[in-house]
Amino acid sequence: MVDLTEYLPILLFLGIAAALSTAFVLLPMGVSRLTGSHNPNAAKLSEYECGFPAFEDPRSQFDVRFYLIAILFIIFDLEAAFLFPWAVTLDLTGWAGWLTMVIFLGELAIGLAYAWKKGALEWE
Repeated sequence: MVDLTEYLPILLFLGIAAALSTAFVLLPMGVSRLTGSHNPNAAKLSEYECGFPAFEDPRSQFDVRFYLIAILFIIFDLEAAFLFPWAVTLDLTGWAGWLTMVIFLGELAIGLAYAWKKGALEWE
């Protein structure tokens, strides 16, 4: 039989995390209801991001290029997140670390060239 007591700390951690996240969501809502600051009106429920009411269906489809730009942004943002620790530990990783990062940057350059060739960076 498998000893499941080793999983007890993980289950405790998940339980505490679930309880805290639930408390962080529900507690402010409850406090606002009790203190009276929850008072929705037309001004509070109006559009606040762009300043004017939506003029078309909010469920309209976006152009695929929008998603391509978003994915490219995430990829190159992660590249920057990988470059800093690599540069800091380059003396420890040596030539193997250098070659691995060159391959990684080469793959990203090929992906960027492909996206550029396909016109994903063109915006109308």
